[in-house]
Amino acid sequence: MDEKTTSVQNAPERDAEYDRIVSECFDELRTAVLTYNPAADMLRVRAAFDYAEQAHRTQKRRDGSPYLTHVVSAAIITAEMWLDEDSVVAALLHDVLEDTPTSHADISRIFGQTVADVVEGVTKLTRVQYTSKEEEQMENLRKMLFAMAKDIRVILIKIADRLHNMRTMAYQTPNKQRSKSFETMEIYAPIAHRLGMQKIKWELEDLSLIYLDPLGYQEISHVLERKEAELREFMEQTEKRIRTRLDEAKLRGATSHRLKHIYSIYRKMIAQKRDVSEIFDLCAFRVIVDNIPDCYNVLGHIHDMFKPVPGRFKDYISTPKPNAYQSIHTTVIGSEGIPFEVQIRTWEMHHTAEYGVAAHWKYKTGEAGVREGETEKFAWVRQLLESQQDSDAQDFVRNLKIDMFDDEVFVFTPKGDVINLPAGATPIDYAYAIHSAIGNHMTGAKINGRIVPLNTALQNGDIVEVLTSKSAPGPSRDWLKFAKSGEARSKIKQWFKKEKREENIVRGREMFEAEFRRTKIPLSDLTDPEIEPLILKKLAITSLDDMYAAIGYGGMTAVRSVNRVRDEIVRARKPEPGKTALDRIAEMNERNAQKKPELHPIHGVLVEGLDNCLVRFSRCCTPVPGDEIVGFITRGKGISIHREDCPNHIKGRVNPSGDGRWINVEWASQTNEFYAVSLKIHAVDRSDLVLDIATVLKAVNARVRSFVARDIGGGRSTTSLMLEVHDLTELRNIISRLSTISGVSDVIRAG
Repeated sequence: MDEKTTSVQNAPERDAEYDRIVSECFDELRTAVLTYNPAADMLRVRAAFDYAEQAHRTQKRRDGSPYLTHVVSAAIITAEMWLDEDSVVAALLHDVLEDTPTSHADISRIFGQTVADVVEGVTKLTRVQYTSKEEEQMENLRKMLFAMAKDIRVILIKIADRLHNMRTMAYQTPNKQRSKSFETMEIYAPIAHRLGMQKIKWELEDLSLIYLDPLGYQEISHVLERKEAELREFMEQTEKRIRTRLDEAKLRGATSHRLKHIYSIYRKMIAQKRDVSEIFDLCAFRVIVDNIPDCYNVLGHIHDMFKPVPGRFKDYISTPKPNAYQSIHTTVIGSEGIPFEVQIRTWEMHHTAEYGVAAHWKYKTGEAGVREGETEKFAWVRQLLESQQDSDAQDFVRNLKIDMFDDEVFVFTPKGDVINLPAGATPIDYAYAIHSAIGNHMTGAKINGRIVPLNTALQNGDIVEVLTSKSAPGPSRDWLKFAKSGEARSKIKQWFKKEKREENIVRGREMFEAEFRRTKIPLSDLTDPEIEPLILKKLAITSLDDMYAAIGYGGMTAVRSVNRVRDEIVRARKPEPGKTALDRIAEMNERNAQKKPELHPIHGVLVEGLDNCLVRFSRCCTPVPGDEIVGFITRGKGISIHREDCPNHIKGRVNPSGDGRWINVEWASQTNEFYAVSLKIHAVDRSDLVLDIATVLKAVNARVRSFVARDIGGGRSTTSLMLEVHDLTELRNIISRLSTISGVSDVIRAG
């Protein structure tokens, strides 16, 4: 069942209100389908609607509405994408396999094999839970990409499902709102972007921002509300001028205007280190014409009417984006001194820009699926899968963001072919984008006829030439520092994995042991005949050399590897000869279960001599299980728990007024409670910092209570977090992961 629903076991019989809702749902769906496909088989759509109504009759959403409203809303979104009839039917049925006794064979018999396969694909994605460990998340992402490669309609319906859930997210708990918004921003919005579905991507981003940074969202919303009348008047007058000019030139076309969506303004505030009141280009205009020559004619008139902003012109008609997006973008300044963007495109380009690859499943194809010759448009899905086969989980998620979400740079081969790469890409990325053999034998590069260093960032329009030699020694490990694209990084690692195993083992062992020494655990424990099998099982490898080799070629990091085996060694370490690792674990569990007789458990804490008192955790140092703690008797407020190193405790020990009020406390051996803790992140202020922090928090399944990022000037920023954790080990893991983010100088715990 969809996570936004609750089941009603004894649902009342159908009444007039329920029948009214059902009737309105179908009327809305029918209108949406017939608007773009008058020849649709509405009897078949009605049959699927009735099947879904019967299957979900006993289920309701959290807002109390029938669950049918959700699947119908998802189907309407697919209809607004102009998807084929099978897609609409599959959207209506997308939850029946998950929530009801219906089988794949049942759907196939009634609605056909294609619909059944698509519904099954969506169901498998529904079962994907992104609150898992990062390694599991990586596999789930791969499953999603495999589903996309097999039939892109699976992910299109899943995006429709997620969009409606985000529209109704207000009825969820705060924790669910944040976790689903993180997931949407991290996974679904990038996929929608890569599929060219700009309209849906914008809405997913705005809806997610409401819960990820409500203060930031409200700040921008309030500014737009205050300026709305002024901006509306400006946009109407400007559009009128453009319309009059096009009419005089006898150029047929449609014009429109809009305010930029909130998340794009939010990103610009972060990138430019500005307050929202300092962002002026809040308006955008669009001109849609009949053919490509008219696009360039319109551009000439726009630049004649308004002053172009240098460096803010992009021609995506001559060099389309990888997701098939085509349009001319230019930023100009009006007589009022207000900058604004103008997009110019044809009607076909406009539909592709709105719905991306969904445009290739128009009803008029008359086929169940994509048209012949269109499959190469989605080759990037398979290429992304192939390039990430040997990636470690952290790299996979990072590369996915780069390859699917970063801005592109367009460069040319010496023959004039266009190669698109992530912004900031180098000749290394270019070489591997052409072929892995070109990259492996590269000895140098030329940009616009001049030899340049391999770490040179490519710019739009550069002509790039790779210099190669059959006797080249292969890639350098330093190339991993310069390569921007996931494809290049993966191919470099694959070369080292294949060609330099012995060297990788030596290098990896050195890196692992250097990191391991910091744990103060004897290296001999690593190869203990009783502990080593537990470690190999934990890492899912056959020998420690496999781990060393993976570290050596970059498939794993030493820090992550040490963290994964450390706890296993601590649990299994033998205290004395003759006892096995399992004996040791059993003893630890038994000893932890025994409570000291003079201490009594209260809210996860053992308090000396007291068994019925109020316990609260101090905000000055926010202790968590694993910290050394002490209790302080506060008059009328019970026991306040502090860390031993809390400044207030240190000061209180020499304060006469505190004599006799500090008492012994300990953590209970087992507790399932969560404890609040405050962190402050100091970092270089840069674009996407907040998104990277959010990505790490989601990857480690952190429970976030508050998240506030602020620019403090001088190119620096601070991010204040309030988290909930089980214990110190979990907290240290979160701090360790946050510390690895690019630009982060330190992560400080409150107190």
